Amino acid sequence: MKRETSLDRAKNADKPFDVVIVGGGASGLGAAVDAASRGHSVALFEQADFAKGTSSRSTKLVHGGVRYLQQGNVSLVLEALRERGRLTHNAPHLVHSQAFVIPNYSWWEGPFYGIGMKVYDQLAGKLGLAPSHHLSREETIKEIPTVETENLVGGVIYHDGQFDDSRLAVNLAQTAEKLGAAVLNYCRCVGLIKENGVVAGVEIEDLEGGGQFTVRAKTVINATGVFADDMRRMDEPAAKNIIAVSQGIHIVLPKRFLPGSSAIMIPKTADGRVLFAVPWHDHVVVGTTDTPLPTHSLEPRALPEEREFVLTHACKYLTDDPSADDVLSIFAGLRPLVKHGDGSDTAALSRDHSIIVSGSGLITLTGGKWTTYRKMAEDVIDQAQTLGGLSERRCRTEEMQIHGWTHAEPARQNLAPYGCEGLKIDALIKQDASLGEPIHPALPYQKAEAVWHAREEMARTVEDVLARRTRAMLLNARASIEAAPVVADLLAAELGQDEAWKSAQVAEYTKLAEGYIF
Repeated sequence: MKRETSLDRAKNADKPFDVVIVGGGASGLGAAVDAASRGHSVALFEQADFAKGTSSRSTKLVHGGVRYLQQGNVSLVLEALRERGRLTHNAPHLVHSQAFVIPNYSWWEGPFYGIGMKVYDQLAGKLGLAPSHHLSREETIKEIPTVETENLVGGVIYHDGQFDDSRLAVNLAQTAEKLGAAVLNYCRCVGLIKENGVVAGVEIEDLEGGGQFTVRAKTVINATGVFADDMRRMDEPAAKNIIAVSQGIHIVLPKRFLPGSSAIMIPKTADGRVLFAVPWHDHVVVGTTDTPLPTHSLEPRALPEEREFVLTHACKYLTDDPSADDVLSIFAGLRPLVKHGDGSDTAALSRDHSIIVSGSGLITLTGGKWTTYRKMAEDVIDQAQTLGGLSERRCRTEEMQIHGWTHAEPARQNLAPYGCEGLKIDALIKQDASLGEPIHPALPYQKAEAVWHAREEMARTVEDVLARRTRAMLLNARASIEAAPVVADLLAAELGQDEAWKSAQVAEYTKLAEGYIF
C-alpha cells in the first residue's frame, strides 16, 4: 500500500469517482472496502492517520453487547452477533474467541446472568463461539486466579470476540487499495464542491506534501465520527448538532493482575456501569467509562473522576490492588452517538448507526460500533448507489477475506497480527539480522516491523508506528517514548528524511505519549 500510488489515483482521475469517503476510521474504511468490492471507483481521505481517533481506542472487543441486551435492544444485539461471527471468519488473524467470566457475589446473580447469557447464546445461533455455563466458586477462581474472593459464590462463563482495532483498520485500508480504491492518510477535506446546489466533490489539502487539489464525485460520504457535525456545517452552515460525544477510558496493567486467559466482565457496577478487565497482547486492559463531553478532539484525555473510577473498581474486583504506579498506559476514546433529546445521558443512547442525507446529497454515516462496521458499510453504499445513480450491485463483503487472512501459525508470535504477511516480515529479518533486534526491551516488537510499516502500511510518522501499526503506546507509554529515536531512524531511512525530521518526530511523539502516562 503506497501513498504515492493512491495520491496519483486521487489527483489524476479522468472522471468523477463513484464514491468519495471522508474519514479513515472503521466506518469510512469499511465503506471503502464495500464500494470497491462492488466495482465502484472509490477515494478515501483521512485528515490524520487511519484509525487515529475513536477507532484505535476501543475496549478491543468484537461483541454483541451484553449491556444492549439488558437495555432490551435485541435487534442491535442480533445484528452485532451475526457480524461478530462473520468477522471471526473474515479476519481470523486479528479476531479470536475470548472467554469472559461474570463473578457472582450474590445468590441470585448465578441464575440471573446464567439465563441472560443463554439468551445471548441463542441469539448468536450458528455463528456462536461457545456455549455459556455456570461455574462453581472453585471453578471461577481457577479461571480468574486474581478475582476478589470475599463473598464470591460462583460465576458464569461466556465467550465473545476480541481483536486489535487499529491493525484491522490498516488491513481494511490495504484491502480497499488492493481492490482499486485510492486510500490516503494526512489528507484533510477543507471544502465541498457543489453544482446546482448538489454536492459534486471535495477540496482536499495534502498535509504531508502540501497544496490542495479537487476531487470530483458522484456521491460523498461523511464518515468522520465525532467530527461529523463539522463536515455537515461545510454543507449547511446552520445545521444543528446531531452527535452526542461520549468518552470512554481504559487503563493498561501488567499481565500479573490477570494471569489467566479469561477476562472479567462486571455487568453492573455500583453506579450502573459495565466494567471489563481483558487480557490483550500479554497485558490487561481495564475499562470503561461513559462520560458526556461538550467538545471533541483528536487527542482526548481521561478526566480525574474517570481515572479514579476505573482504578477504584479494578481494586474492588482484583485481589492484588493495582496502584497508579502499576498503570503502564491510559487512553481515552470518543464515541459519536446520535442524539435523542438533549443527549445528556450518553449511556442510554443507542449504539445503532444512522445514515442521514442532506438536501444537497451529502451522506452522513455515524453512530454504530466496530463490531457492526461491515453492515454499516453495506447500508451506506446501498444508499450511495441509489442517490448517485450508480450501477445497482449487491454487497460482496459478508464472506470476503480481509487482507492478511490466514489460519496458519505465525513464524514469530509478535508477527501474528500481520497474518500471512508475517512471513514477509520474517524474511526481512533473515536478510538482515539487525532487523530482528527489538525496538525496546520492554516491548514485543522488532525493527523489521517498522520497516514493513513504512514500505507496505503507509506509516508516515513515529506515532503511526508506535500507536497504531504496533500498540506500543498503549502497552507501555514510557517504553514507547524511549523507543521513539530507534523508530525515527528506521523511518527516516525508508522515507528519505533528514536529521531535523527525526528530531522533530521524536519531540512530537514524546509530547503526545506523555499524555498516556497515568
